[in-house]
Amino acid sequence: MSCTILALSGAAWAQDDTTVIGVSIPAATHGWAGGMNFHAQETVERLEDAYPQLDFVLTAASDAGAQVNDIEDMVATRGIDALVVLPFESDPLTPPIQSVAESGVWVTVVDRGLSQDGIEDLYVAGDNPGFGHVSGQYMVSQMPDGGDIVVLRGIPTTIDNERVEGFESAIEGSGINILDMEHGNWNRDDSFNVMQDFLQKHDQIDAVWASDDDMAVGVLAAIEAAGRDDIQFVLGGAGMKEMVKRVIDGDEMIPADVTYPPAMIATAIEMTAVGMVSNAPVSGTFTIGSVLITPENAEQYYYPDSPF
Repeated sequence: MSCTILALSGAAWAQDDTTVIGVSIPAATHGWAGGMNFHAQETVERLEDAYPQLDFVLTAASDAGAQVNDIEDMVATRGIDALVVLPFESDPLTPPIQSVAESGVWVTVVDRGLSQDGIEDLYVAGDNPGFGHVSGQYMVSQMPDGGDIVVLRGIPTTIDNERVEGFESAIEGSGINILDMEHGNWNRDDSFNVMQDFLQKHDQIDAVWASDDDMAVGVLAAIEAAGRDDIQFVLGGAGMKEMVKRVIDGDEMIPADVTYPPAMIATAIEMTAVGMVSNAPVSGTFTIGSVLITPENAEQYYYPDSPF
């Protein structure tokens, strides 16, 4: 884990005033987002008890347009002092979030990032280049003689670009060839359809970088439905308990996973709250590293009671 903290400039409000923090996140459209929603709700409830001077507005949007409307409503009707936002998509959320920031509202951006640098006061995310790089290194270790793979990307966002760039840099010169790459949108059904298309187009696929555990579930379903036995393994990511359990059990198709905790939303909300009620410096970038989960360490990352 690495943390880069800069100075807080004028972000702390007097403790005897009510400070309103808006939290805007995508709806639970897939497992990771479901875990993120769980942690956001739990954190808001806990912080409202801990800090009576804070009031939270939490919304979950089913698409980018709905999220823009949610944020505009927060500003117009609640007069928010701070915004914690995990963008549904980077490009359509950048102008409205920039407008919020220019109005003097503190902005914390989580995970997916904006398409323009320097808008947010605080950025909290996993190490997305590292996520891709760790994934690529694992692929190379399992395919020392190279091979043909397919890749499923997530929703078009800055973090998806960073993951793919990190992955491609890790496999460069290894003899691993990417036959095909399409967006599965971090969604099981979309990934099932994408993988079906890959299987129809390519007679031989050695492995799959699904880049997300929900997408890996869809990929595995497509492989099973097609009756294909040429694919050696599928590598997802995010540490879903179902996938970590497969690693623990020695499932040959899921031999490893890569962490990307949905609880990062809790980190972002807590850091923003601290900035609002104190003089603690919380601006800058907070990066949560990605770890390769293998049978040797999987028990450390297995949380059977987790919603994700």
